[in-house]
Amino acid sequence: MNFDPTAVPSPSYVVDEKLLIENLELLKSIIDRTNCKILLAQKGFSMYSVYPLIGKYLNGVTSSGLLEAKLGFEEMGKEVHTYSPAFSDAEFDEILSYSDHIVFNSFDQWRKFKDRVKGYPKKIECGIRINPEYSEIEVDLYNPCFAFSRFGVTLENFEPDELDGISGLHFHTMCEQNSDTLARTIEVVDAKFGKYLKDMKWINFGGGHHITRPDYKIETLIESIEFMKNKYDLDVYLEPGEAVALNTGFLVATVLDTMHNGMPIAILDTSASCHMPDVLEMPYRPEIVGAGMPNEKAVTYRLGGPTCLAGDVIGDYSFDELLKPNDKLVFCDMAHYSMVKNNTFNGVNLPSIVLNTVENGPKVIKKFGYEDFKERLS
Repeated sequence: MNFDPTAVPSPSYVVDEKLLIENLELLKSIIDRTNCKILLAQKGFSMYSVYPLIGKYLNGVTSSGLLEAKLGFEEMGKEVHTYSPAFSDAEFDEILSYSDHIVFNSFDQWRKFKDRVKGYPKKIECGIRINPEYSEIEVDLYNPCFAFSRFGVTLENFEPDELDGISGLHFHTMCEQNSDTLARTIEVVDAKFGKYLKDMKWINFGGGHHITRPDYKIETLIESIEFMKNKYDLDVYLEPGEAVALNTGFLVATVLDTMHNGMPIAILDTSASCHMPDVLEMPYRPEIVGAGMPNEKAVTYRLGGPTCLAGDVIGDYSFDELLKPNDKLVFCDMAHYSMVKNNTFNGVNLPSIVLNTVENGPKVIKKFGYEDFKERLS
């Protein structure tokens, strides 16, 4: 952390430009070595004020529907790939206007929309998402290949007679995993779908690649990319979201009050439920700068948010000294899956968005208030 937490609004998400560039440089090195294409998955990180920076390194964006496709088209202006489990009739023509690649979740969806794609003035690459029925994700909530998954076409349901106009296959089977998982997944994809890949132009490895994690095996990723390129003469796409912003962001919060009920408790101006919902959904325990595990340091607190939800608890942390009102706490790794998932439950305001720039330090990009809360309602 190379900024003063007292110099930014509270609460606020602070994305560090220098750390973001370090991640982007690593991703760009993979592009340069393999001639693959890497896209920002906007579902994980949609801070569009840094899209021009990201666009200097990556090839474009991937989108989960109309609004993300439009955002990537307008703010980055490079390749836009769009996938949805099912597309809406009412939105599809506008999706066509923003997208360069569209991936369909089923052959029924492809049959429904293919004439509109083929009749569109712009050339659009189309793909089918496959489900190799192989995944190493242990939590079903995040496993696209768990039993009865709605994502992708299994080998049993694959329709080779419907491939006219399909130029690529897409799979997404990973979540926060290393490249050895990818290598094993590709073995399954190759064995099951290899006979169809020989007629394709591209393959998309999806997301979930923790490429910028310190222990990530880059060379194994390179080998997996080159395997598909060499065996089938395919262009290879990857679409990480988390890896782009991993360990680049912080959430600055303030202690509002302390109390005691069986243990010391601190109430913050930030909420797990509103501002970092993955803490409850995953669940996981975010790190705090200078804090320790329970009972590791002198005093242990349970940290909670200001909402009425009884379970709005961030976790138990220990500190060297007693906490007091106005103390600042800085949560780590808060760039991805935070801004894109936050909400205004209870009328709790959204954190400000700050970019800690390389040249000039913290710059407040956006503040939120009553109108942002009101305009979501009716």
